[in-house]
Amino acid sequence: MLSSITERQDMAKDKSKDNESKDSSKVWSILSLAAALFGATVARKSLTKAWQTSTGKNPPANPADPDVDLWEALLWAAVSGTAVQIARMLATRKAANYYAKSTGHLPPGLGEDNQDKKKAEAATS
Repeated sequence: MLSSITERQDMAKDKSKDNESKDSSKVWSILSLAAALFGATVARKSLTKAWQTSTGKNPPANPADPDVDLWEALLWAAVSGTAVQIARMLATRKAANYYAKSTGHLPPGLGEDNQDKKKAEAATS
């Protein structure tokens, strides 16, 4: 009788941990998505203003359009793509730091990436 009660308690704890993990994953998904969208929007608006200031015209709406000069299309694609990705990465990192401080652990799917050469060699050996 006592062992079945203990088993039930253990099962309830395991189920509770699974629910916390799912909730944590959902929270992180929403937080990281919001941070990435915010970062991308800020970068795009800043780039558009900078482009208008420096060239006196709007950035190409469709760089693939044959009416857009090739240099202009290439420059806009390279600069906007790079800036948006960097802004998204920085915003997501900031969100991950906030998440880690709030919960006491890294977001689901994030962890050490073994960039330290000695640690990486030890892990693969």
